Amino acid sequence: MLIINVKENESIDKALKRFKKKFEKTGVLRALRSRTAFQKPSIKRRQEILKAVYREKMYGNNSEA
Repeated sequence: MLIINVKENESIDKALKRFKKKFEKTGVLRALRSRTAFQKPSIKRRQEILKAVYREKMYGNNSEA
C-alpha cells in the first residue's frame, strides 16, 4: 500500500504527481500487464537479448567513429 503524506500548503496536484511517480516506480501496472497473457520463458529470454543488443548498439561503444 502506498502512503503519500500531503504536506501543509501543498496542492493536491503535486501530491497526486508524487503518488503517480511512486506508483510507477513500484512496477505494479507493468507486472499486471505482463500477467494478462502467458509468455514462454524462451520467448521472454529472446526478447531480453534483442533489447540488450539494441541498447548496446544505440548507447554502447560510441567511440568507433
